[in-house]
Amino acid sequence: MTPPAVTPDPPYYAVIFTSVRKARDNGYAEAAREMVALASQQPGFLGFDTARQEIGISVSYWRSLEAIRAWK
Repeated sequence: MTPPAVTPDPPYYAVIFTSVRKARDNGYAEAAREMVALASQQPGFLGFDTARQEIGISVSYWRSLEAIRAWK
């Protein structure tokens, strides 16, 4: 388990992504690792948290709305 993301004092922004897990991974875990690696290179990226059981919840943290738009 990774420790929670360390974020600065607000304001900052969070992008929340949810997914339903299937019996087979179908490459999801590897794709998620690659996405976080790419996002961490983007200006304004602050961190990432994820929790997965039957439902997965992933949260990425960003310094500004402009940084989020640039990442999309």
